[in-house]
Amino acid sequence: MFDFHMHSRLSHDSVTDPAAMVKAAERLGLIEICFTDHFDRTPNERWTDHIFTKEEYDAVYGNIASRSVKIRRGVEFGLLDSNVGENYDIEKWLSPDFVIGSVHYAEGEEVYQKPFWEGRSVKESFTAYLLEELKLVRLHRGFDVLGHLNYACKTPNNPSGEPLLYPIHKDIIDEILKTIVDKGIGLEVNTSGKDKVGMFLPDKDILLRYRELGGEIVTVGSDSHDDKRVGQYAREAAGLVGSVFGYVCTFEARCPIYHKI
Repeated sequence: MFDFHMHSRLSHDSVTDPAAMVKAAERLGLIEICFTDHFDRTPNERWTDHIFTKEEYDAVYGNIASRSVKIRRGVEFGLLDSNVGENYDIEKWLSPDFVIGSVHYAEGEEVYQKPFWEGRSVKESFTAYLLEELKLVRLHRGFDVLGHLNYACKTPNNPSGEPLLYPIHKDIIDEILKTIVDKGIGLEVNTSGKDKVGMFLPDKDILLRYRELGGEIVTVGSDSHDDKRVGQYAREAAGLVGSVFGYVCTFEARCPIYHKI
């Protein structure tokens, strides 16, 4: 199986050495993994940028290898209206195999934090997040898959603990999906929502709609930030993707590879 969303100590929210994560992947019998550390600018001075340099990247990953697991080079690029095109600059010095485009901020607030949720209902917060995501996928190009489309629901300050469901927000989600399909951008199935809101992000409803709209590229990632969650639910998620598409994707040199399931 595959895990194409992993964070080691190069990311601001992990302290785990990547070698430990590789060993975990080997124990689990994973075929291929991709480290996708955060490269997040922030929308205003109240937040701190979470970025890295080539030198820092090489210091962390320069000696990482495995005899049984393919290790890919990637990045999770945080989409903002102020950093359109910056991912192309990153490509020049990182030469990634894979780029996830993700939305972590909405209306100037970090969605993970409490202020984003204050003063409105959960449904209104979900709508605000999705509208931000729609705006940003319309602005940006040059990333391979949209990460955790319904990310907002898994954050710890979601007061309800409820998932963000397609039937309730179908109009906005449809526009997001149409946009990425038109741009040739894929969709990630992020398994980290399973333990937090009881579903993958996104779930089967959204995958089916993505396919109906012409979408073809789907990856699976655990979003692990330590060696304990490497490959978590990867087999189950690949089975879900396989039931809809018949395959799951990985990437090499920014090109999708289709693995029959």
